[in-house]
Amino acid sequence: MQQAIGALILALYLGLTALAAPLVRWILARRAEMGREDPLRWREKLGVAGAVRPEGQLLWLHAASVGELLSVASLVQALAKARPSLGILVTTSTITSAKLAATRLPAQVVHQYLPLDTPRAVTRFLNHWHPDVAVWVESEFWPRLIEATAARGVPMLLVNARVSDRSARRWRRMGALAQRLLAHFSHVLAQDAQSARNLLAIGLDPQRLTRAGSLKESATPLPVDAAERARLLTLWSGRPRWLAASTHAGEEAAVFAAHRTAAAAMPGLLLILAPRHPIRGPALAGEARAAGLRVAERSSGAGDPAQAEVYLADTLGEMGLWFDLAPVAFLGGSLVAVGGHNPYEPIAQGAAVLHGANVGNFREVYARLDAAGAALAVADATALAAALPQLLANDAAAARAQAQAARALLAEAGEGAEAAALAAMLAALDATSGSKPGAMPL
Repeated sequence: MQQAIGALILALYLGLTALAAPLVRWILARRAEMGREDPLRWREKLGVAGAVRPEGQLLWLHAASVGELLSVASLVQALAKARPSLGILVTTSTITSAKLAATRLPAQVVHQYLPLDTPRAVTRFLNHWHPDVAVWVESEFWPRLIEATAARGVPMLLVNARVSDRSARRWRRMGALAQRLLAHFSHVLAQDAQSARNLLAIGLDPQRLTRAGSLKESATPLPVDAAERARLLTLWSGRPRWLAASTHAGEEAAVFAAHRTAAAAMPGLLLILAPRHPIRGPALAGEARAAGLRVAERSSGAGDPAQAEVYLADTLGEMGLWFDLAPVAFLGGSLVAVGGHNPYEPIAQGAAVLHGANVGNFREVYARLDAAGAALAVADATALAAALPQLLANDAAAARAQAQAARALLAEAGEGAEAAALAAMLAALDATSGSKPGAMPL
């Protein structure tokens, strides 16, 4: 019965996306005109290859965007070193990740944009690339692409799989479809026990599951605009700085209150505020001014950054810069019932991490960090205000020590996760003959 329901849901999805396919080319072309797609490469999303397929075996790895790509950059380098003659195809979905791929991946790697989940795009893509092994990163699933890849007999792995409790509830609502898609993966490497439990609850075969740890624990730092970093460091020379990152509605009032209290003990203290949703920038600027704080807004240029008490970083794609500039980062989504955001990126950038109590999305890593003194939980504005002077005193000596402890703690686990993923990929390659399935008609 469950299999029949899964097949029905899948058929409905495939039918609807097939009906939408005629609009896709027009939508992509319009997005390219607006600068939201790569103007030279947007046809790759229609499955039109932008490069020649390498000879011999080909491993295809899909990493959706910047975070996923950074998490596997070292893994791809290790794979290229272990198999110098192997063809490696890496797909992503965003312009920013494509630019990053050009600088972070080995020369033997070909980058392409992932095809949209329409019949012709998927068929073109698979007909051209003929992957011998397909590796998906984390949890971005495209049903048609997964089904079509499996239909060609291509072994599929899911590495660095993360399924939060919230995601698991959504997957369980699609129960039969989730089980069907997961069944196509011969091996799933989960980030943590929480993800492993949720994958099993969704219906993954326990024999296909390994708890391997998170590749993000040894991820490379986010990209940083060096010239802009130097400019802002000069502008803010001598001022202690802290970052409130990925904040949500209901948290900024506590952040502003903590900043006012901490600034009384640390003259010149600067708060860099990077809300989770930059569209909230104007409202937050008004809220900060109502709290008596001088504000400069990055997106609009309003206010004087040199004199600001709050620098509103209401842009996208610059989190590496903010983590790099702030010795201390409070991670939002944790004073409200959101579940928190990952600590890997600020730690990779060398920032000390503060967080609230609501970190259920990353429960295990926060527990490890807190127990080792490599992160600090703050329950409210009062606790946040008390922590800032302690970490930022003496040119942020305590913040640097905490960040170093966090990096050391994560590095060991990250190396183990990478070794497990590399072993799984090599085993899958060795199990294939290297022969290519025949092309399927468009």
